[in-house]
Amino acid sequence: MFKPGLFAVLFAAATLTLGGCASSLTGDSYSRDEARAVQTVRMGTIESLRPVKIEGTKTPIGGGAGAVIGGVAGSGVGGGRGSAVAAVVGAVAGGLLGAAAEEGITRTQGVEITVREDDGSMRAYVQAVEENQIFRVGERVRIMTVNGTSRVTH
Repeated sequence: MFKPGLFAVLFAAATLTLGGCASSLTGDSYSRDEARAVQTVRMGTIESLRPVKIEGTKTPIGGGAGAVIGGVAGSGVGGGRGSAVAAVVGAVAGGLLGAAAEEGITRTQGVEITVREDDGSMRAYVQAVEENQIFRVGERVRIMTVNGTSRVTH
């Protein structure tokens, strides 16, 4: 028999797991591998700014957590073969909902920053929007590159 308390615990565990999947794509966040690595620094002027959406992560964790929760919830419906069928349907539906939830929870607002660098080249960089960092067209910025990852800073 399905217990509402068990469902709540499983849902809370899945939510915490999905929250842990979010990675930072801001201009002032570095991975452990990037810390203490030599960076290339270029200077430039912002030519244009455009708001963009950065899609969320799509790992098996969201779908797996949703499938477990859906399967447990479905198994509490009916009895015998009906319970088994409901568990399978619940697992499939839960998996789809869990994957969609993971992508939605980890989706973030971004900004595309087009910079004319001092060497004359024009490049665009996309990074997550930061509350404490506002860019403006015409502003001088630094482009920091380490291990193939670039970020724009003031």
